[in-house]
Amino acid sequence: MATSNNRQDLLTIGKKSFRSRLLTGTGKYINSNIMNESLINSESEIVTVAVRRIKALEPNHKGLMEDLNWKKFWMLPNTAGCENADESIRVARLGRELAKLSGQEDNNFIKLEVIPDKNYLLPDPFETLKAAEKLIQENFEVLPYINADPLLAKKLEEVGCCTVMPLGSPIGSAQGIRNKANIAIIIENANVPVVIDAGIGVASEAAEAMEMGADAVLINSAIALAKNPPLMANAMNHAVLAGREAFLAGRLKKQLIASPSSPENGIL
Repeated sequence: MATSNNRQDLLTIGKKSFRSRLLTGTGKYINSNIMNESLINSESEIVTVAVRRIKALEPNHKGLMEDLNWKKFWMLPNTAGCENADESIRVARLGRELAKLSGQEDNNFIKLEVIPDKNYLLPDPFETLKAAEKLIQENFEVLPYINADPLLAKKLEEVGCCTVMPLGSPIGSAQGIRNKANIAIIIENANVPVVIDAGIGVASEAAEAMEMGADAVLINSAIALAKNPPLMANAMNHAVLAGREAFLAGRLKKQLIASPSSPENGIL
């Protein structure tokens, strides 16, 4: 059986395959040196970038295009900050041009975020679906960020999205995976990769997501805002590998009564 550390168990999104199942972000780091060290420690290959904030003056975004080695990382532009479908479509087009400027001419990936809610940062399902349908017509590989809604996830898959990305809990909340039942249904019924995005706070929660059968996780705040981001990135990397291997190995079935680990026959 293939395992996640022998380079045979690949994550395939659209037409591209990756060894790592940990996707990472670029926001909230105190400086570019910490960000780079963290991304290297994570062994992540897919790095998401907020297109609308790429020219911001904040130190953690300034010079981002120059700060990262885009021959090493695959850019995942995202539409963070967009509140409706039309806005997210415009930003997605800019994101594709941004990827080309980084040297990735064949990069059509877009992480679709449509979030009008400012308090809980919950994605709008209707505008997300509307935007996804349009972007797929324009040959984007759409990775939609959604609530853990099994019906919406299936509909997005049917219209051509290359993944679905249900939230574990609200963005940056570090509440862990609060939607386990719905996420389990999404995983069971999906024919595209399921990426748990948002809410993971510690390595054990990343491992838990992978043990459930998720194909990958996307983590930003838990790494960037840790006391030691590079160390947390390393922990998340190992957690994702361990969780994936545990899922592939198959867990021991739960039962209500005890079962001795030593054989009962032949006892002296």
